[in-house]
Amino acid sequence: MKIKTAYDLKYAIQNARTETHFFTRKTMQFFGDTMRNYGVKEHDKVYELYRRKPVKHGLDSSAYFDKETFERVHNYKE
Repeated sequence: MKIKTAYDLKYAIQNARTETHFFTRKTMQFFGDTMRNYGVKEHDKVYELYRRKPVKHGLDSSAYFDKETFERVHNYKE
């Protein structure tokens, strides 16, 4: 599957059955996020899920997910 949008990445993560609360309604509501606020960039080994605009309290950090396993990568450096 080719990952082009945040919706594609969410679908792939859910189908890989990785344990993440990143896309749950409760988590996104807590941070004031919506799926429309996300974009995806492809790197060598990971997909970067970035926020287009900051959300509550100026939070604008990216999240990284492994391309093969779709597990969240916490300490990724470009």
